[in-house]
Amino acid sequence: MEKNILKNPKFRYQRLWIFSMLIMCVVSLTPLIILTFTNYYQYEEVHTVEFTHQVTQLLSGTKQNLEFFLRERISALSFIINEKSFDELADKKKLRNLLSNLKSSFDGFIDLGLIDSRGNHLSYVGPYELLGKNYKDQEWFEEVTLQGNFVSDVFMGFRKFPHIVIAVKHEIENGDFYVLRATLNTDILNDKIHSLMYWPQSDAFLINNEGTLQTSSRFYGKILEKYPLQIPPFAPNAVVKPQHDAEGNTNIVGYAYIQQSPFILIVNKQSVDYMANLFKIRNRLMWFLGISIIFILLVIFGSTTFFVKLLRKSELRQAKALHDMEYTNKMASIGRLAAGVAHEINNPLAIINEKAGLLKDFASLKPDFNYKDKVLQGVDSILKSVDRCSVITHRLLGFAKRMDIITEVIDLELLLKEVTGFLEREANLHNINIDFHFTEDLPCIHSDRGQLQQVFLNILTNAYYAVKQGGKIDIYAKKLDRDEVEITIADTGVGISEEHLEHIFEPFYTTKGKYGTGLGLSITYGIVQKLGGSISVKSKLGEGTKFSVHLPIRSKDF
Repeated sequence: MEKNILKNPKFRYQRLWIFSMLIMCVVSLTPLIILTFTNYYQYEEVHTVEFTHQVTQLLSGTKQNLEFFLRERISALSFIINEKSFDELADKKKLRNLLSNLKSSFDGFIDLGLIDSRGNHLSYVGPYELLGKNYKDQEWFEEVTLQGNFVSDVFMGFRKFPHIVIAVKHEIENGDFYVLRATLNTDILNDKIHSLMYWPQSDAFLINNEGTLQTSSRFYGKILEKYPLQIPPFAPNAVVKPQHDAEGNTNIVGYAYIQQSPFILIVNKQSVDYMANLFKIRNRLMWFLGISIIFILLVIFGSTTFFVKLLRKSELRQAKALHDMEYTNKMASIGRLAAGVAHEINNPLAIINEKAGLLKDFASLKPDFNYKDKVLQGVDSILKSVDRCSVITHRLLGFAKRMDIITEVIDLELLLKEVTGFLEREANLHNINIDFHFTEDLPCIHSDRGQLQQVFLNILTNAYYAVKQGGKIDIYAKKLDRDEVEITIADTGVGISEEHLEHIFEPFYTTKGKYGTGLGLSITYGIVQKLGGSISVKSKLGEGTKFSVHLPIRSKDF
């Protein structure tokens, strides 16, 4: 694995980019996520406490209101039975006046009646025919005789509709007693607990100690139906607590026992009501978290990409500088070797040239020499070969001497033909056709001959490698404007894939396998930049490659 990473620096930078992204994401996002969810759960706890407190306040207030309501009506009946004599209460006209006064002062009264100790209804005013009814066997009558006053739960009775009985007992001197009894409309109870149902999904109702609904419930049935849940245990004060239903939703449930009555007030706030505000804050937190994560990821992506690219460029510049130095030393050594070889070859070539000239003179001076024509022909062939070798050695010496930058006026046409001359044998061997296309207005430029020779030699060497047997290379040179010329070298070779095309100027990047060093085009790119020009490449697989070199006519650096 490590060898693959070293062979593929692109993968190494990708791994560095991914690792940096992961580290920065963990460091940046983890505290944000923890803080967001911590705040949410803290808000949920506070919201639960506030909501529970709110329900507790409403429940306690309604409990006190109901207790006051019942005490007020018991006190009113107690006042009447203590202030009025038995005869006055037995008088139907006076009893009607009393009921009228009660209705004008207190809500909910329906009728009023006087009952003796034997349970007989002696006097009655109200909308029903109850006069003469006997209540001795009624539960409420037994309770009032024992306790002195009584508030019944909701029941049907002789009236055949739900109602509440409030009764008070008055004892007389002979040990006998009589009871003043009033009936209350159950609608008054609904009105009292209506304030607890201002939430859309809330429910408030009364049940008795036996679990019978005393008022209609939004979720559990109508009046006098059985309450399906367990009756809550007795508590002197209001009790409110969150409960989880079968679906995992949180409901706020509260209850309160109404003193001096059989009633239990129950409040149920469904999760929709309870969670409404919680959902809002949760959605806001999720939006904040999402936007923050997107923003942080964009910043991390941008900064990581920027710094990894910066590191890559820095390492490439460092590697290029080292490679330039290594390549320069290598080329200098090759140049010195080539100069030495050329110099050593020039000496015997001079002797061969001199001796061949002398032999030609001898053959020319002797008219009767039988093999004169044949000898002169051979000598001319020797002299031509010597001239050809001399041209090659002079080219080699001229190329080898150009190690340092020396500015001179350069004829690009001659320079390009001179460079192709170095590769003439390679072109003949692979039957490669080279065509020159120079415009008539092509100017001479001021630059360094040796550096330009190296640039075009590297490009042509790659072109020769890419072109198959019988291929073609076209060399174009033209003036672009008054300050710049363009030299284009186009081949009909195998081309370069897009994957490799963006890396060909990087040091040690090669597509030639073990036959390439990956330095040629990297050095070429650096030389062109140093000479004040630019180089670009276009290529397609199977169609060939085109290198374009732009050079200034007169470089500002020289």
